[in-house]
Amino acid sequence: MTADQFALFDVPSPTESSRVVSWFSCGAASAAATKLSIDKYGDRVVVAYTDPKGEHPDNKRFLADCEKWFGREIVQLSSRFYKDPWDVMLRERYIVGPDGAKCTGEMKRVLRFTFQRPDDIQVFGYTAEEKARANRFREENFEVYLETPLIDQGLTKSDCKEMIREAGIEIPAMYRLGFQNNNCIGCPKGGMGYWNKIRRHFPEAFERMARIEREIGATCIRTKKEGRVFLDELDPARGNILDEPDIECSLMCHGSDAA
Repeated sequence: MTADQFALFDVPSPTESSRVVSWFSCGAASAAATKLSIDKYGDRVVVAYTDPKGEHPDNKRFLADCEKWFGREIVQLSSRFYKDPWDVMLRERYIVGPDGAKCTGEMKRVLRFTFQRPDDIQVFGYTAEEKARANRFREENFEVYLETPLIDQGLTKSDCKEMIREAGIEIPAMYRLGFQNNNCIGCPKGGMGYWNKIRRHFPEAFERMARIEREIGATCIRTKKEGRVFLDELDPARGNILDEPDIECSLMCHGSDAA
């Protein structure tokens, strides 16, 4: 958004003294975007992480490594009202729908809205493959002054992982296991291939979500042909995680529709 657009909506325009808030998620893209922002803005950058309390334990190691790489501490934010994503699902009696997952709203969005200031420059790790997502974000969040350094430099998700390796940092464990994202273990927005991979690597997480589905009477997976598919009825051979849409867990959060 340009300064003229901000004036049109009477929204404060960033100045040379405004904060630059880079939203770090323990993912490769957000880490790369944060480093590029620090290279550009220096001490103006505040790195913030909304901790959903459901990610792989290795993320703590990755976060600490990135703090050394960034040369500054990462501000860690967490909900005062929910202990983890599954607590949100059980208390709100909601898993995921067309508008996304309730856990994302409570464990990430609310914290972000509370932390941000009207004149912040906000940095998100949208990659070159995600121009449409970034454009949609701008349209639906006109009050946010968004910068997308990865798109600006044409960097893909693979480029981000390589950038991290070149810094001498081991990529997060979920990537090493073959997952396409570093979200919580057992993200309700995942498809059949994702959930069968969770079943193989994290059977306890799979069983926990299967129990929650039955208790609430809702499902993570919904197909056009079959409608709702409960995890405890999911054929272990169904789905291919490489063919499924990327799972987004941010201000733009949508569920998964399987074919």
